[in-house]
Parts: sequence; C-alpha cells; structure tokens
Amino acid sequence: MLCAVHCCANAPYDFNPKSKIQNHPIIPLPMLPFWTQTSGTWINVATVITGTALGLLLRHRLPRSMQLVITQALGLITLVIGMAMAQSLTQVQAGPIDGIILGLLAMVVGGLLGEWWNLEQRLHSLGNWLKAKVKGGGKFTEGFVAASLLFCIGPMAILGSLNNGLVGDHTLLSIKATMDGLAAIALTASYGVGVGLSALSVLVVQGGLSLLAGASGTAILDPASDPYILLITGIGGLMILAIGLGLLEIAQVRVASFLPALVLGPAAIALMELL
Repeated sequence: MLCAVHCCANAPYDFNPKSKIQNHPIIPLPMLPFWTQTSGTWINVATVITGTALGLLLRHRLPRSMQLVITQALGLITLVIGMAMAQSLTQVQAGPIDGIILGLLAMVVGGLLGEWWNLEQRLHSLGNWLKAKVKGGGKFTEGFVAASLLFCIGPMAILGSLNNGLVGDHTLLSIKATMDGLAAIALTASYGVGVGLSALSVLVVQGGLSLLAGASGTAILDPASDPYILLITGIGGLMILAIGLGLLEIAQVRVASFLPALVLGPAAIALMELL
C-alpha cells in the first residue's frame, strides 16, 4: 500500500525529456486563508499521530516474528520508493553536469559537511531529549529520524504542499496522509513512540512549504519537471533507500549526515543559472 501511493505520485508525469535549467513564466495567484493553505498538512499530522497510537496498541499484542515481518515488508517497499524517487536524477541536466553526477557531488559534499557539523550526533541528542520528555524507549531516535525522512521527503510531500499553498487543493496531501498513517502503524511496531514525534517534522516541513508557496504568490510552470524539485526528489530518494537498508538490517547508513545535500543540490543549479 505504501509503495502504490508513493509511486502513483510519479505515475501521471512523463519524465522522458531531461529537465533543463530555464526561466519559467511566473503566474501570480491570490493569497489564500491560513487554514486553506495548510489543511492537507493538518490532516497528515492527524493520521501520523493516529497511526502511531494504533501501532503502540498493536505492538505488545503481536509476537516478535510478526513485528519482524511487518518491518521487513516496510523495508522492502521503502527500497522500491527510494529507487523510484532516485530515478528523478536521470531527468536533470545542469549545464554540462548530468543530474546523477550532480546528485553524487551533493551527497559527498553534503555528507562531509554533515559529519563536520556532527548532524547525526546532534539529531540523536535531540531525539534523546524528546525521548526523556515523553518517556520513550527502544529505538526512539531511529524512529523519529526514519519517519521524518520518509514522511517529509518525496514528490507527494513537495508537490502536495505546493499545490495546497498555491490553490488550496489538499487532495494529494490527503492521499499521502492516508499512506503515512498506515506506514506509522508499521514503523511504530518496530521503533516505538518516536515515530509519533515525526508529526512535528511534517507540520514544519509541509506547512512551511505551503505557506512559503502561498506567500510568494507564484506558481512553478510544471512542478513535475522542474529541475529543482526533481533534484531534491532524487537526492531524497537516495536517503529513503538508506532507510530501507536500515529497516532490513542490511546496513546502518548515517542518513542525517547527508541532509545538507538537499540544499546543496538546488544551490548548485541556481549557481549554474547565474553563470
């Protein structure tokens, strides 16, 4: 179910021609009320919290073997989602630099910066502080990080937030919210209450994107083929892949250290536009 919904976000779009850096026409749009701009985000927050509550309820009623099967199923589907998102890198061309090379450079440089800034440790410290506040146990920080990245990075989160903020349509975010609620049940069975705190990440990221889009009063001509969004989606897909590997206990990638790559990639495209 998780895969179907996420993959459907990409299905309607044809990514055959590579997205070139170009000046898109700006379409002015009227400012919408706060609730209209952020309605999809609030629905998403509610489903994540509900899914976490259900996961906690079922967690102690399922044998360990069943919990393991749920986690493995989610891990496999997460790998598929990550691979589908990472394909977006093949659709980006920043001047002479191919999107895959640009993604690699962003990941390497971003990873080095993340290690220099100790992002992984800082995020664990934040998770431990939250864990103490809510008296969480087990893999609290891992659940918070994994759920935050899974729920906040992806075409549905970005395109849905932009659409909600620009025209007040929360359809895409409502579909995503249903998927996130189901995923929260599975994640909570493995990670615990830390998954529920990811609702704060959803509120900040999606709500922020929607409000920013609404405040700008402009629309991207075609978000599905915009190089900035494609690059963020592709780099985010690589991080989602890393989460899948962790869920399957194949490898423990320091995902948080790569977070700066989400900013460095689009910044590189902006720099190319100026040259």
